[in-house]
Amino acid sequence: MKQLCLLMLMSFYFATGFAQDTATGTTKYVQVTTIESVIGAGAGRSKMLITKDDGTTEEKEMSNLFSLVGINFKNVKDNEVSILSTLKSYTDSGWKLISVAPLTLSPGSSGNGIFMTRYLLSKEEKK
Repeated sequence: MKQLCLLMLMSFYFATGFAQDTATGTTKYVQVTTIESVIGAGAGRSKMLITKDDGTTEEKEMSNLFSLVGINFKNVKDNEVSILSTLKSYTDSGWKLISVAPLTLSPGSSGNGIFMTRYLLSKEEKK
């Protein structure tokens, strides 16, 4: 009976990922954050911020979602292409997308605000 309990406990331990092979190394992370402005008349600023696994950051320009006449669908499309291209370059290099966290912020009733999305990627570094 003790052997069966020990076998079940070991099976649970390995099946749930609690056991980590020390030969596999460590996990590295990259955070990609997109900040898209919804301030009218094109007055807002939109950017993509990339925090790399070594702590360095990179900024990429993105297009504002609004122009003088309202929402600019070409800019929406351009931003989508930029985001997908960045994520694809990381996944092609072995990174895995593990989390996406969207946020919308609109202070007060001004109609201004931002869309912010955080993409967290991880990669196992072998020893």
